[in-house]
Amino acid sequence: MFSTINIFEVASGFALGAGLVFAALWWRNRTAAIANRQRAEEMLIHSRREADEILGKSRLAANEEALKLRRETEESFTELRKEHVERERRLTEREGLLNSQLERVMKAERTLDEREDQLKKQTEDINTQQRELTDLTRQRRDQLQSIAGITVAEARQQFLKEIEAEALRDASKLSRSIVEEAKDKAEERARQIISVAIQRHASDHTAETTTATIALQDVEIKGRIIGREGRNIRSFEAATGVTVLIDDTPNAVVLSSFDPVRREIAKETMLRLIQDGRIHPTRIEEVVAKVSQEMEESIMRLGEEAVHRANVPPLHSEIVKLLGRLHFRRSYSQNILNHSVEVAQLMGLMAAELGIDETLARRCGLLHDIGKALGHEVEGPHAVVGADFAKRHGEHDKVVNAIASHHNDVEPIGPLGILVSAADAISASRPGARSESMATYLKRIEDLERIGMSFPGVEKAYAVQAGRELRIFVQPDRASDEQSFALARNIAQKIESELTYPGQIRITVIRETRCVEVAK
Repeated sequence: MFSTINIFEVASGFALGAGLVFAALWWRNRTAAIANRQRAEEMLIHSRREADEILGKSRLAANEEALKLRRETEESFTELRKEHVERERRLTEREGLLNSQLERVMKAERTLDEREDQLKKQTEDINTQQRELTDLTRQRRDQLQSIAGITVAEARQQFLKEIEAEALRDASKLSRSIVEEAKDKAEERARQIISVAIQRHASDHTAETTTATIALQDVEIKGRIIGREGRNIRSFEAATGVTVLIDDTPNAVVLSSFDPVRREIAKETMLRLIQDGRIHPTRIEEVVAKVSQEMEESIMRLGEEAVHRANVPPLHSEIVKLLGRLHFRRSYSQNILNHSVEVAQLMGLMAAELGIDETLARRCGLLHDIGKALGHEVEGPHAVVGADFAKRHGEHDKVVNAIASHHNDVEPIGPLGILVSAADAISASRPGARSESMATYLKRIEDLERIGMSFPGVEKAYAVQAGRELRIFVQPDRASDEQSFALARNIAQKIESELTYPGQIRITVIRETRCVEVAK
């Protein structure tokens, strides 16, 4: 009994404990489920809020993108409308132009039709006249044959001989008349252009030299120039590249060099050293370096001044530098830079008279002797090397050809090369421009007389007026009057092809017959 009650109590206790545990577990699970449901609802609310925000931002971005696309589309449509309007305007203009051209073509076609009718009528009249002339010629030939008693072939041969002789005489007179008339007109026009150019231009010329002389106020300065055991003078010659002559001229120092730029640098350096009084190798090198730098600046300034004086548009800096170097070079007694500026100005004046581009003509004249500044390191005629240099630095093909052809090294293309040759000759040959040595003068005289005596029928040839005229005496039995004119032209052409000379040379052919009889 006791054991049964105990067992029952124990079982009840277990059952109660199990129920309490089950109730506790159920309560905890329910509480956890409620908490999870609340968290899920909160997460759902948060997610909906974020989704609403993202959706709002997306709609805003989409609206902005749509507005942007709309603006771009409207702008594109606006540009297309403008292009369409412009194309319509152009088409309208072209249509009007085509209509006007069509009207002109139709008018020209009507004119051509009228002229064609006139030509047909004139052709018919000419054919009729030709038939009438043929009939008259046949009748006249029959009459002449019956009167003269000779055949048609004999008459034709005699007539042709007479016509041939007459034609030769007429041709000789006509050719001589045409040549003289053309020569007179050409010389008159050329003299007019050249005289106008010369009258409107003038320039000075200086003497050519290869030495520079510096006067010394004190004889003792020579010793300082020479230095101990000649170290100063050796340093000076090494730094400048010139030869210093001390004892040749009393109270003077002579600087000798064929490079005019070096000679000018040496002269300025020597003057500064004498004025300063401090002469030693280090000081010499300092002064030479400073003067060389100043000389480069002076060369650029002289080139720019020449471009300004010639009224030429800006040139490449390397070309301007070479122009400046021409200031220190001379041909005979003529400063080449001044000569180039003078040729440029003469080119402009002659181009204005002929209706050619003045600016391009002045440019050709200014640069025609640019090759003389390149020195001996570039081989070839100065006209050709100057043209190559100008071409490398972007000059126009017409300018390049004018430079290369002004001494006939290449064939001139257009009138500019011929004008450069003429302006160069004017500048070089007018009084006071140049001087030539006695040997050159005698050589030209001998060449002129040699060319004159090289033609058959020439008895004597004399060069007169300092080589400006060649007088030819021909044998009258070996050359007629017409042949004398032809001889003068041939001699002139040979002189032009073989000799180089400034200005012009007149060829005078003299043909005279002397009749001598002795009275006894």
